Amino acid sequence: MTKPAEMKTSAAAENVSSEEHTMTELLEIQRAAYLRDGIPDARTRIDRITRLSALLLDNAEEISEAHEADFGHRPRELTIAADVVGCMLDLTHQRRHVKEWMKEENVARLQGIGGFKQRLRHDPLGVVGIMGPWNFPLQLTFVPAGSAFAAGNRVLLRPSSITAQTAAVIAKHAPSYFSIEEFAVITSAHGSGSDFAKLKVDHMFFTGSPEVGASVATEAAKNLIPVTLELGGKNPAVVDVDADIDKAAKFLADARMVNGGQVCLCPDYVFVPEAKVGEFTEKVIARWKDKFPTIRSNREYTSTINEKNFNRIVGLIEDAEQLGATKHQVIPVGESLPDAELRKIPPTVLTGVKAGMKIEEDEVFGPVLTVYPYRELSEVISHISSHPHPLTMYWSGDDNKRLAELADRTNSGSINANDFATNLFSGGLPFGGVGKSGMGSYHGKFGFETFSHARAVTVSKLPLSVAEMMSPPFTDQDRKMTNGQLKMWSWLNRRAAKKVKK
Repeated sequence: MTKPAEMKTSAAAENVSSEEHTMTELLEIQRAAYLRDGIPDARTRIDRITRLSALLLDNAEEISEAHEADFGHRPRELTIAADVVGCMLDLTHQRRHVKEWMKEENVARLQGIGGFKQRLRHDPLGVVGIMGPWNFPLQLTFVPAGSAFAAGNRVLLRPSSITAQTAAVIAKHAPSYFSIEEFAVITSAHGSGSDFAKLKVDHMFFTGSPEVGASVATEAAKNLIPVTLELGGKNPAVVDVDADIDKAAKFLADARMVNGGQVCLCPDYVFVPEAKVGEFTEKVIARWKDKFPTIRSNREYTSTINEKNFNRIVGLIEDAEQLGATKHQVIPVGESLPDAELRKIPPTVLTGVKAGMKIEEDEVFGPVLTVYPYRELSEVISHISSHPHPLTMYWSGDDNKRLAELADRTNSGSINANDFATNLFSGGLPFGGVGKSGMGSYHGKFGFETFSHARAVTVSKLPLSVAEMMSPPFTDQDRKMTNGQLKMWSWLNRRAAKKVKK
């Protein structure tokens, strides 16, 4: 076990900025410290998670100001709720349960009585690399970092270069809370994200786009490094045939505009019963008009992160409109939108979208909601199933047989009914995608397991020797035993087959 939490780390590593070392040197420093100290005890893990929380909480106002500088306009309340306070639920859950999760398990008590002990260890992997995105640069790095600490690892954290001001704040304050032997912040001063992906860490965790995720996985594969990929996708929403249209419109209008639509969990498109498409669209627009009487000067209306993404989203709207889609936008009186200087795009509903339009395939990641009509649920299922698996799926309506059918006949990372991203607010649920929306998961015990190695230990005092039984020469007794086992298992399998047919 490592030194207790109240004991200081080596003086040479205290208050040293990660920028005084290269990425490779930081990896070597952390790996050497891990090998020197061994597996950390529960107190040390809890202490690290507590300090990680303090790094966010103590510097919340400076973090909020940095977010504002990175985005242009981004409300303080959103930053505090998502990137500071929003991390605490899972960090606290990890801290409370780590002592229980890390215990060695006796998995075969009966066999143990007979002389065959089987134990399961939950060992750390070593040094974990965590790469984050720009939309929630701290929540999507600090939460997995907490899981990595709970599992007993050291952490190299690489926030997005796009939110450089936020990364600089964390890099500046981290040495006051951590030795670089435990936790080091990697910035653009160390190199690019692709350089970080080449590090020979013991596990690479990435949150971002599927395209970049594929590149990270390729680099990791060259060194046989396991990866967890939390990616995006076009998240569908379905309004049930007897759902309250007013409630559905308000919920989905609000969900689309979280962080200016720049959330991997935002609904991207919605299926509405054909006869109610007009009513639904009108109510979504009405909701946005009520919430955004001004946009250009409204500091609570989150700007698009940069010019590249602004131009991409505007281009998707223009392409759809040119190919026959109908555009419904909320533009306050006297304002000219979209505004390239402020990078603000008006809330937009698109109807009449068809195959061949770029927005049919591309994840929008902005304030645009596509509305499709449907007559039968089978049409919805066919559309969703013919596209890459989304990170989440939304349902507006009761918990009924149609929701069950939708779940049975489609695939997604999660399903959320009647509210936005509520799967995040439980330590008992995993967060992760499937297929193109990601691989692996975290949050709660799932995060602990992602960054742990389940290590089997057996101790045999049996009178029989497996090694002797499995090696030549094979006697008549061995042949009788083998044939007897073959007959027994064949009989059991035939019996199981009969039960299936009944």
